[in-house]
Amino acid sequence: MITYETVRNIFKHLESDTSEKFFDFVADDVKWTVLGTQPLAGNYQSKTAFQQATFSRLNPLFSGGLKLFTRDVFVDGDTAIVELYTQAIAKSGVQFNNEYCWICQFCDQQIVKVRAYLDSALVTKVIEAGTTDVR
Repeated sequence: MITYETVRNIFKHLESDTSEKFFDFVADDVKWTVLGTQPLAGNYQSKTAFQQATFSRLNPLFSGGLKLFTRDVFVDGDTAIVELYTQAIAKSGVQFNNEYCWICQFCDQQIVKVRAYLDSALVTKVIEAGTTDVR
């Protein structure tokens, strides 16, 4: 069983330059689904696949990478619902105020399954603007 405090402490790593530390708490064989119709949407069968398709693609579009902040956490047994947000400006000038909801299943204090909801249109906008950025 996971606790509220443990989940808060794990997700705190996404708020700073230690975001890689967050992934220490993600199983190598995590099943991660990013919902929506944007370029990052998909079903990922490993931590590496998820990181390469999402964080590695988004972080270069922002000075200092993209930081996610925890709004709220709800815990029931081995499941945590984590509401996140970001308020950032991409290098292209696109305002990126996104909201997220991640439903996470834990096993032995590691995240083993995630369903992630977010603003698909905003993700598409920042990626498309980033691919045309000539700065």
